[in-house]
Amino acid sequence: MATLARAAEATGVDSIAQAELARDPFVALAALAPGTRRVELATSVAIAFPRSPMVVAYSARSLSDMTDGRFSLGLGTQVKGHIERRFSTEWGAPGPRLREYVESLRAIWRTWDSGEALRYEGKFYKFSLMTPEFSPPPSQFGPIKIEIAAVNDYNIQLAGELCDGLRAHPFATPAYMRDVIWPNVERGAARSGRSLDTFRMIGGGFIATGPDEASVQQAREEARYRIAFYGSTRTYLPVLAHHGWDALNGELHQLVAHGRWNDIATAVPDAILDEFCVAGVYETIVERFRERMGGLTDMVTLPLPDGFPDGAEQFTELVKGFRSVETARERRVAQG
Repeated sequence: MATLARAAEATGVDSIAQAELARDPFVALAALAPGTRRVELATSVAIAFPRSPMVVAYSARSLSDMTDGRFSLGLGTQVKGHIERRFSTEWGAPGPRLREYVESLRAIWRTWDSGEALRYEGKFYKFSLMTPEFSPPPSQFGPIKIEIAAVNDYNIQLAGELCDGLRAHPFATPAYMRDVIWPNVERGAARSGRSLDTFRMIGGGFIATGPDEASVQQAREEARYRIAFYGSTRTYLPVLAHHGWDALNGELHQLVAHGRWNDIATAVPDAILDEFCVAGVYETIVERFRERMGGLTDMVTLPLPDGFPDGAEQFTELVKGFRSVETARERRVAQG
């Protein structure tokens, strides 16, 4: 993993992100950290509720120290079924619980850095004990960035109110980004009276690209399955409802309920796939992405090509191309 990370860093990317799917993201990032010198390393995202904020505070601080401050903590709530049935953890009031999670992390880090007594008391989390033996020394690298994943209005506003950024779920169309996500980020920021000058939006939907049409089509079908997977749960219904596609949620939910996982992708028509996924070979994908997402996001997640580092030269050119796309921050500045 360290070798792969070194090759990815050489292409000019700004960040390497690790999702929490079949691997622990903190362990994976620790494994690849020795191979990097410049790029940010991020969890995108770590599932919060199965872990105590104290456990995550230690893991994040360790990775921050290992990378000379190049670590960013991405957090997500997951959905009720996974929290209760896969993690056997309590679910309830996920938005307010996530708010306290972010606040308590910062309280813990503040105690380690300042030496002040640990005092955080909320409805869901309470922290009041920290002794010198268990307290790391003050950080040399400043506060760790916290960015949350969000789909619903409450958590999107929470990102704008308290967090350093939003890791927008790939299950988001340009219209949802423009009409729902950004207005809610701005409402959250207004509530706390903060500026969005340093806030960053990470995401750009699903991107199906590759050096040839065959690889693009393969990536497109993989995206179709992911859209079906997410669209089958009620958590993501608001995105479908924004486009008037409510019925698709019920259809997908029934297929999953009957264990027909191999059939769910066929329920997603091309018209819906194309709203969620921008597709094209390396030579065309940047312009297609610019037309759809230009000015809506600050950082986009690009999948490494199959067999990487084979194809690294083409991927390097792709990274350069995406740098020419207007960021959300640049658009805010231009609009005053």
